[in-house]
Amino acid sequence: MTDIAITDDPTLGQTGTDIRVFGKWTGAEVQISDMSLEDYILGAKQPKFLPHSAGRYQVKRFRKASCPIVERLVCSLMFHGRNNGKKLMAVRIVRHTFEIIHLLSGENPLQVLVNAIINSGPREDSTRIGRQGTVRRQAVDVSPLRRVNQALYLICTGARDSAFKSVKTIAECLADELINAAKGSSTSFAIKRKDELERVAKSNR
Repeated sequence: MTDIAITDDPTLGQTGTDIRVFGKWTGAEVQISDMSLEDYILGAKQPKFLPHSAGRYQVKRFRKASCPIVERLVCSLMFHGRNNGKKLMAVRIVRHTFEIIHLLSGENPLQVLVNAIINSGPREDSTRIGRQGTVRRQAVDVSPLRRVNQALYLICTGARDSAFKSVKTIAECLADELINAAKGSSTSFAIKRKDELERVAKSNR
């Protein structure tokens, strides 16, 4: 796992308060267009060299809301089964993904990630309401924290499915998924699933 080196220059992005993710990208200029998600994506602006905090956000319920969003993406990649616990591998995948995004779009990968999460989180969902034999589905609003959770899950699921039995690496598939989701393109798995969830919820109003 020696491939996890942050950068060739150890002094890059480590002077004063200019702390950059992987020594390259800063979250200070990230703009969050959705006000309701600002408190839950604000972790993108927290200075951190590596998205690894040794599980300090699992101690208490809802504490993961303050976890940096890049680390939450890394943890979402550690599914299912054979990838459990391989966090260094997930960190390496995300680092390669950010480099690919920067090459393809020329934008800050953190901004692309934030835009993808905002576009991929469903605003409305349906739940089962009733007791005994009578059960019906009712449309409900989705809380901001669940929107972020769902967006990360859908983005990682789409990247994993497209990389399965494919010549493209998981980093390339994740980069494509994030770029398409940030644009709101229907070619993104996360955007398609979000539209489907909202369509079902609309029919159950």
